[in-house]
Amino acid sequence: MSDLFVKDGSEPFVLFSSTHILTMAVILALCIGMYLFRKQLKRGLPNKIFRFGMATILIISEISLIWWLLTVGDWSLQYSLPLHLSSLSLFLSSILLITRNYRLFEFTYFVGIGSAFQVMLTPDIQAYTFPHFRYIHFFVSHGGIAIANLFMVLVEGYRPTFKSIFKAFLYVNCYSLFIFIVNVVIDGNYMYIMRKPMNPSVFDYLGPWPYYIIPLEIITLATFLLLYVPFYIRKIRDSSR
Repeated sequence: MSDLFVKDGSEPFVLFSSTHILTMAVILALCIGMYLFRKQLKRGLPNKIFRFGMATILIISEISLIWWLLTVGDWSLQYSLPLHLSSLSLFLSSILLITRNYRLFEFTYFVGIGSAFQVMLTPDIQAYTFPHFRYIHFFVSHGGIAIANLFMVLVEGYRPTFKSIFKAFLYVNCYSLFIFIVNVVIDGNYMYIMRKPMNPSVFDYLGPWPYYIIPLEIITLATFLLLYVPFYIRKIRDSSR
């Protein structure tokens, strides 16, 4: 059991391996199941259990990561603060589940789902694969962000507007500016603003630093637009009836 929590994993993560693909399939199956049982999840008690239960899972997952980093002696000011976009999305998605605040949804739907699916496709977990704690934590936290926001859409009936795209884009850029200043002050690399991640990722195709930031901005906006497409199609369909 202790091998599951060691600092250095026994097997490296392999991109699009059978383990990686199966993990993604499980998360997709949970999303489909949530859609199929959306009517049941609208009811009072099941709704509260799901919302508060998912919020608890997300918070515990982040706390457990901090505990593990401290336990293995790998916590550092430069790399271990919960400042990555995924950590911000996790905390805000937890608050969203509890409060049902629509303004939070306008941000977490685009930023949370967009970043979660991107990093799950190309995880930066290097030396860890299933069943190591680091692997399980990574996919529970990021998969949980996606599930939490899809819950607000499929069960709670929340819908982003076209204006929400640009609100989220503005907020994420303001946060990126703040993180850039933090990185300069503490010599960190949060949000990979200062350097590319070590594992293969979309960053590898965007040029050297700092030039990859510009196409990354374009990809971010394009991702937000893509996430809005289903709502735009539905809006057009409803208006034509």
